[in-house]
Amino acid sequence: MTTDARAQAPAAFPPSLFALAIFYGGMVCIAGVLGNKQVALGPLAVEAGIFAFLLLVVTSSSVAELHGRATANRLVLIGFVPLIVSLLLSIVVLNIPASPQMDPDRLQAFNTMMGGTPRIWLGGILAYGTSTILNVTIFSRLKASEGVGLLWLRAGIASVLSQIVDTLIFITVAFYGVFPIQELVLGQMLAKVVLSAVLVPPLVYGFVALGRALDTRQ
Repeated sequence: MTTDARAQAPAAFPPSLFALAIFYGGMVCIAGVLGNKQVALGPLAVEAGIFAFLLLVVTSSSVAELHGRATANRLVLIGFVPLIVSLLLSIVVLNIPASPQMDPDRLQAFNTMMGGTPRIWLGGILAYGTSTILNVTIFSRLKASEGVGLLWLRAGIASVLSQIVDTLIFITVAFYGVFPIQELVLGQMLAKVVLSAVLVPPLVYGFVALGRALDTRQ
Protein backbone atom coordinates (compact mmCIF):
# COMPACT_ATOMS: atom_id res chain seq x y z
CA MET A 1 0.00 0.00 0.00
CA THR A 2 1.36 3.45 -0.93
CA THR A 3 1.86 6.30 1.54
CA ASP A 4 -1.11 8.18 0.04
CA ALA A 5 -3.33 5.11 0.33
CA ARG A 6 -2.36 4.68 3.96
CA ALA A 7 -3.14 8.33 4.64
CA GLN A 8 -6.60 7.96 3.09
CA ALA A 9 -7.45 4.68 4.84
CA PRO A 10 -9.80 5.03 7.81
CA ALA A 11 -8.25 4.63 11.24
CA ALA A 12 -8.68 1.16 12.71
CA PHE A 13 -11.34 0.96 15.41
CA PRO A 14 -10.16 -1.42 18.16
CA PRO A 15 -12.56 -4.35 18.60
CA SER A 16 -12.40 -3.95 22.37
CA LEU A 17 -13.55 -0.33 22.18
CA PHE A 18 -16.36 -1.25 19.79
CA ALA A 19 -17.62 -4.03 22.08
CA LEU A 20 -17.29 -2.03 25.30
CA ALA A 21 -19.00 1.02 23.76
CA ILE A 22 -22.04 -1.04 22.72
CA PHE A 23 -22.23 -2.63 26.17
CA TYR A 24 -21.89 0.80 27.80
CA GLY A 25 -24.79 2.24 25.83
CA GLY A 26 -27.03 -0.63 26.87
CA MET A 27 -26.19 -0.19 30.55
CA VAL A 28 -26.87 3.56 30.36
CA CYS A 29 -30.42 2.88 29.15
CA ILE A 30 -31.30 -0.01 31.47
CA ALA A 31 -29.97 1.55 34.69
CA GLY A 32 -32.94 3.88 35.03
CA VAL A 33 -35.45 1.09 34.41
CA LEU A 34 -33.87 -1.20 37.00
CA GLY A 35 -33.84 1.68 39.46
CA ASN A 36 -37.59 1.36 39.87
CA LYS A 37 -37.03 -1.64 42.15
CA GLN A 38 -35.39 -1.62 45.56
CA VAL A 39 -33.57 -4.78 46.52
CA ALA A 40 -32.60 -5.96 49.99
CA LEU A 41 -28.90 -6.50 50.63
CA GLY A 42 -28.89 -7.73 54.18
CA PRO A 43 -30.27 -4.90 56.34
CA LEU A 44 -29.84 -2.34 53.57
CA ALA A 45 -32.19 -1.40 50.75
CA VAL A 46 -30.65 -0.19 47.50
CA GLU A 47 -32.16 0.67 44.14
CA ALA A 48 -31.39 -2.07 41.63
CA GLY A 49 -30.06 0.37 39.07
CA ILE A 50 -26.79 0.30 41.01
CA PHE A 51 -25.88 -3.00 39.35
CA ALA A 52 -26.06 -1.48 35.86
CA PHE A 53 -24.32 1.65 37.09
CA LEU A 54 -21.45 -0.35 38.55
CA LEU A 55 -21.05 -1.95 35.14
CA LEU A 56 -20.80 1.56 33.67
CA VAL A 57 -18.00 2.27 36.13
CA VAL A 58 -16.32 -1.02 35.24
CA THR A 59 -16.61 -0.33 31.51
CA SER A 60 -15.31 3.25 31.67
CA SER A 61 -12.39 2.16 33.87
CA SER A 62 -11.58 -0.67 31.47
CA VAL A 63 -11.64 1.69 28.48
CA ALA A 64 -9.35 4.08 30.38
CA GLU A 65 -6.95 1.19 31.07
CA LEU A 66 -7.00 -0.06 27.47
CA HIS A 67 -7.33 3.14 25.45
CA GLY A 68 -6.54 6.07 27.72
CA ARG A 69 -8.35 8.73 29.71
CA ALA A 70 -9.38 10.87 26.74
CA THR A 71 -11.15 7.96 25.03
CA ALA A 72 -12.89 6.98 28.28
CA ASN A 73 -14.10 10.55 28.79
CA ARG A 74 -15.48 10.62 25.24
CA LEU A 75 -17.31 7.37 25.96
CA VAL A 76 -18.92 8.94 29.03
CA LEU A 77 -19.97 12.04 27.10
CA ILE A 78 -21.39 10.00 24.22
CA GLY A 79 -23.30 8.03 26.85
CA PHE A 80 -25.48 11.10 27.35
CA VAL A 81 -26.97 10.48 23.90
CA PRO A 82 -28.74 7.16 24.60
CA LEU A 83 -29.56 8.34 28.13
CA ILE A 84 -31.34 11.51 27.03
CA VAL A 85 -32.92 9.94 23.94
CA SER A 86 -34.34 7.09 26.04
CA LEU A 87 -35.80 9.61 28.50
CA LEU A 88 -37.37 11.66 25.70
CA LEU A 89 -38.73 8.51 24.08
CA SER A 90 -40.24 7.49 27.43
CA ILE A 91 -42.01 10.87 27.64
CA VAL A 92 -43.38 10.47 24.12
CA VAL A 93 -44.64 6.93 24.77
CA LEU A 94 -46.21 7.94 28.08
CA ASN A 95 -48.16 10.69 26.34
CA ILE A 96 -49.41 8.57 23.43
CA PRO A 97 -52.92 7.24 24.25
CA ALA A 98 -52.91 3.58 25.23
CA SER A 99 -54.80 1.01 23.18
CA PRO A 100 -58.31 0.28 24.53
CA GLN A 101 -57.39 -3.40 24.43
CA MET A 102 -54.53 -2.94 26.91
CA ASP A 103 -55.17 -4.36 30.35
CA PRO A 104 -55.75 -1.42 32.77
CA ASP A 105 -53.57 -2.97 35.49
CA ARG A 106 -50.66 -3.36 33.07
CA LEU A 107 -51.12 0.21 31.88
CA GLN A 108 -51.11 1.56 35.42
CA ALA A 109 -48.01 -0.47 36.28
CA PHE A 110 -46.24 0.78 33.14
CA ASN A 111 -47.12 4.41 33.85
CA THR A 112 -46.00 4.09 37.46
CA MET A 113 -42.67 2.50 36.54
CA MET A 114 -41.80 4.71 33.57
CA GLY A 115 -43.30 8.00 34.75
CA GLY A 116 -40.38 9.26 36.84
CA THR A 117 -40.58 12.85 38.01
CA PRO A 118 -38.43 15.52 36.31
CA ARG A 119 -36.36 15.84 39.50
CA ILE A 120 -35.50 12.13 39.41
CA TRP A 121 -34.57 12.35 35.72
CA LEU A 122 -32.44 15.45 36.35
CA GLY A 123 -30.78 13.83 39.35
CA GLY A 124 -29.94 10.75 37.31
CA ILE A 125 -28.39 12.76 34.47
CA LEU A 126 -26.31 14.95 36.80
CA ALA A 127 -25.18 12.00 38.92
CA TYR A 128 -24.26 9.95 35.84
CA GLY A 129 -22.14 12.64 34.23
CA THR A 130 -20.37 13.80 37.38
CA SER A 131 -19.64 10.43 38.94
CA THR A 132 -18.50 8.65 35.79
CA ILE A 133 -16.17 11.48 34.75
CA LEU A 134 -14.85 11.51 38.33
CA ASN A 135 -14.29 7.75 38.18
CA VAL A 136 -12.26 8.02 34.96
CA THR A 137 -10.28 10.98 36.34
CA ILE A 138 -9.34 9.28 39.62
CA PHE A 139 -8.56 5.97 37.90
CA SER A 140 -6.32 7.64 35.31
CA ARG A 141 -4.48 9.85 37.81
CA LEU A 142 -3.77 6.87 40.04
CA LYS A 143 -2.41 5.04 37.02
CA ALA A 144 -0.19 8.01 36.18
CA SER A 145 1.24 8.08 39.71
CA GLU A 146 1.30 4.36 40.52
CA GLY A 147 2.07 2.92 37.09
CA VAL A 148 0.30 0.08 35.30
CA GLY A 149 0.25 -2.18 38.37
CA LEU A 150 -2.32 -2.31 41.16
CA LEU A 151 -5.24 -2.33 38.75
CA TRP A 152 -7.53 -3.71 41.46
CA LEU A 153 -6.64 -0.89 43.85
CA ARG A 154 -7.07 1.86 41.27
CA ALA A 155 -10.42 0.44 40.18
CA GLY A 156 -11.67 0.06 43.75
CA ILE A 157 -10.67 3.52 44.94
CA ALA A 158 -12.07 5.27 41.87
CA SER A 159 -15.35 3.36 42.07
CA VAL A 160 -15.86 3.92 45.81
CA LEU A 161 -15.23 7.68 45.60
CA SER A 162 -17.38 8.11 42.49
CA GLN A 163 -20.25 6.18 44.08
CA ILE A 164 -20.20 8.44 47.13
CA VAL A 165 -20.51 11.47 44.87
CA ASP A 166 -23.19 9.75 42.77
CA THR A 167 -25.31 9.06 45.87
CA LEU A 168 -24.99 12.59 47.23
CA ILE A 169 -25.93 14.22 43.92
CA PHE A 170 -28.79 11.92 42.94
CA ILE A 171 -30.60 11.75 46.27
CA THR A 172 -30.15 15.46 47.00
CA VAL A 173 -31.46 16.57 43.60
CA ALA A 174 -34.24 13.98 43.44
CA PHE A 175 -35.57 13.99 47.00
CA TYR A 176 -34.31 16.98 49.03
CA GLY A 177 -37.31 18.73 50.57
CA VAL A 178 -39.63 15.83 49.76
CA PHE A 179 -38.71 13.83 52.86
CA PRO A 180 -35.72 13.53 55.22
CA ILE A 181 -32.87 12.09 53.18
CA GLN A 182 -30.14 11.49 55.78
CA GLU A 183 -30.92 7.82 56.39
CA LEU A 184 -31.46 7.16 52.69
CA VAL A 185 -28.13 8.78 51.80
CA LEU A 186 -26.22 6.79 54.43
CA GLY A 187 -27.87 3.48 53.51
CA GLN A 188 -27.40 3.92 49.78
CA MET A 189 -23.83 5.13 50.23
CA LEU A 190 -22.86 2.20 52.43
CA ALA A 191 -24.39 -0.34 50.06
CA LYS A 192 -22.76 1.23 46.99
CA VAL A 193 -19.35 1.49 48.65
CA VAL A 194 -19.44 -2.18 49.68
CA LEU A 195 -20.58 -3.29 46.22
CA SER A 196 -17.92 -1.13 44.57
CA ALA A 197 -15.14 -2.54 46.73
CA VAL A 198 -16.25 -6.15 46.25
CA LEU A 199 -17.45 -6.30 42.64
CA VAL A 200 -15.64 -3.63 40.64
CA PRO A 201 -11.96 -4.74 40.91
CA PRO A 202 -12.47 -8.34 39.69
CA LEU A 203 -14.88 -7.20 36.98
CA VAL A 204 -12.36 -4.64 35.70
CA TYR A 205 -9.74 -7.39 35.49
CA GLY A 206 -12.20 -9.50 33.49
CA PHE A 207 -13.20 -6.68 31.13
CA VAL A 208 -9.59 -5.64 30.52
CA ALA A 209 -8.58 -9.24 29.83
CA LEU A 210 -11.50 -9.63 27.42
CA GLY A 211 -10.63 -6.37 25.67
CA ARG A 212 -7.01 -7.38 25.19
CA ALA A 213 -8.09 -10.76 23.84
CA LEU A 214 -10.41 -9.09 21.32
CA ASP A 215 -7.67 -6.70 20.17
CA THR A 216 -5.16 -9.53 19.83
CA ARG A 217 -7.45 -11.38 17.40
CA GLN A 218 -7.96 -8.50 14.97
